[in-house]
Amino acid sequence: MPDLLIELFSEEIPARMQTRAAEDLKKRVTDGLVEAGLTYAGAAALSTPRRLTLAVDGLLAESPTVREERKGPKVGAPDKAIEGFLRGAGLTRDQLEARETPKGAVYFALIEKPGRPAGEIIAEVLEDTIRNFPWPKSMRWGAGALRWVRPLHSILCILSDENGASVVDLNIDGIKAGNTTRGHRFMAPDEVTVSGFDDYAAKLKRAHVVLDARERAEAIWQEATNQAFASGLDVVEDKGLLAEVAGLVEWPVVLMGAIDQEFLELPPEVLQTSMKEHQKFFSVKNPKTGRIERFITVANRETADNGATILAGNQKVLSARLADAKFFWENDLRTAKSEAGMSAWVENLGNVTFHNKLGTQAARIDRIAALAREIAPVVGADADLAEQAARVAKADLSSEMVYEFPELQGLMGRYYAEAAGLPQEVANACEAHYSPLGPGDAVPSEPVSVAVALADKLDTLTGFWAIDEKPTGSKDPFALRRAALGVIRLVLENDVRVRLNMVFGRAAEIIGKREDASGEAFADVNDLLSFFHDRLKVFLRDQGIRHDVIDACIAMDGNDDLTLLVKRASALEDFLKTEDGENLLQGFKRANNILIQAEEKDGVEYSYGADRKFAEDDAERALFDALEAGGAAISPAIEAEDFAAAMRGMAALRAPVDAFFEAVQVNAENEVLRRNRLNLLSQIRQVCGQVADLTKVEG
Repeated sequence: MPDLLIELFSEEIPARMQTRAAEDLKKRVTDGLVEAGLTYAGAAALSTPRRLTLAVDGLLAESPTVREERKGPKVGAPDKAIEGFLRGAGLTRDQLEARETPKGAVYFALIEKPGRPAGEIIAEVLEDTIRNFPWPKSMRWGAGALRWVRPLHSILCILSDENGASVVDLNIDGIKAGNTTRGHRFMAPDEVTVSGFDDYAAKLKRAHVVLDARERAEAIWQEATNQAFASGLDVVEDKGLLAEVAGLVEWPVVLMGAIDQEFLELPPEVLQTSMKEHQKFFSVKNPKTGRIERFITVANRETADNGATILAGNQKVLSARLADAKFFWENDLRTAKSEAGMSAWVENLGNVTFHNKLGTQAARIDRIAALAREIAPVVGADADLAEQAARVAKADLSSEMVYEFPELQGLMGRYYAEAAGLPQEVANACEAHYSPLGPGDAVPSEPVSVAVALADKLDTLTGFWAIDEKPTGSKDPFALRRAALGVIRLVLENDVRVRLNMVFGRAAEIIGKREDASGEAFADVNDLLSFFHDRLKVFLRDQGIRHDVIDACIAMDGNDDLTLLVKRASALEDFLKTEDGENLLQGFKRANNILIQAEEKDGVEYSYGADRKFAEDDAERALFDALEAGGAAISPAIEAEDFAAAMRGMAALRAPVDAFFEAVQVNAENEVLRRNRLNLLSQIRQVCGQVADLTKVEG
């Protein structure tokens, strides 16, 4: 079985596209080969800045012959029908076979498709792949019609086996497939002839090209950390930057340079962001001081002076970049320390529109401040500090530094608030109020930060609900799902007890959607709460709590208190995992089903209480006793929000319920006994229903 090697050699492919492009090449080619009948043992895709490579092992030398039997029209059918069938099958009339069937004589055709050489199939599949490649962006060049991400220079496409290698016959817009590639652009630019993947990889390595992006990344990180360690420093880990830099070089050469002394007092985040965004440099910090003191750059070639010239050029460009950052920093500090302080920036936000239906950023800050003041007592925060923090939390959006580096918003707010002499709780809230931004982001725990973070997210959600800008399907342009998840995590991880419906209503009033003359409040409260419940299900699913258990708890009063809701759901989930819980659920469902059928048949509701004097069986009397004791135990436990105790009360019902159904016939012939027993089943439903709506639990 031959092996296939493909390389598409071009000008530099953007680093962010390389990994996806290599996988697309692999999928499209291998899918096309299999569809044409060519199976294979394994395939691997690789990429460098100038090439996409695919190696396919154990490919069939030719596709198998395929025989297909096709049923045609009846014998005696109109000629046009028979001719159409013959055209589709590619046969003549004398090649048809007439057979008797239960519906009469019918023509059958035996269609045989002979196998084709692998090279012929590969040429067709690869041409289709290249011409229809799913680049996010592509271009045409020269006079050709072919589109590629960058000008495509050559195609290497060879089949190799024990007898040698052969080039696949392929020509796309004048680019003819061959058995050659090129090494490093500067260090080994000559053509290299290859005979198979092993030969290809070895010769490229000698030509200063590391083919595997993971190998390049590992080499960069290893050398960078070694150089930093030798100087007593640490490289700041950044996996995204590492992957990007590995996509920028074919032969990584790691160089470490120093940052000019005048820039070392800049906030480390400013240095790190500036070097990453503008220069693709890694930051190197002093573990003793936390300061960023040096940088790591990765060159794409070796030089006679061991990179000294490259490093000097990079340091010169970096100094210019950091001079800008220092200018922004010093200007912003002067503003923050001035008499007006950060309020000048807030005033500027009056000219920045947040949303055309929700007003300016300054108007939004007023809303967040009012809401934060009301939330503060709930989370144990000082109301004055919460309002003060809310009023300056977004001030840094007007600063020069955040204008240049938007990703530093919040963080710079903390620095400027500290410089302005504001309380530390206020400064911390400036940075923390955006959090959590994602599942892995830390949740603020300081009361003032929690109050402002909740106010910020709840204002966003209530505002967009008020103007009917809700998420639809996969579209969520205002990140409202993320905001709702942020509220959920803030509430749960800080054990906040708050009734969301009240907060929604208050937030809506602040926005201006006050109660109308008819007394109808913000109409979307229930819809917004339902949205929160959906997000809560997603959040709790990852923690092992089933959606039906959550639904059973959502059906209870107080479902807008998320902390209470989750405590109830967690206790119910644990209970249902026990033997008592599983069996009691079945007993409850049996009782409920009997009741539903009886109530539907009789046209009455059996909920008036059973009378013990009509009990005839010991199991029946035992159930009376158990329900009385269970109700006495469960009700106060629920009121005390001791759901574990409530579940223990439920567990005590399991044996009496099981014994009752084994010993007693509910639908007795005596109508008095039947009604009494149905009312007894209603007591089971009522007692168990204090914990959750078990009708919504599956099983």
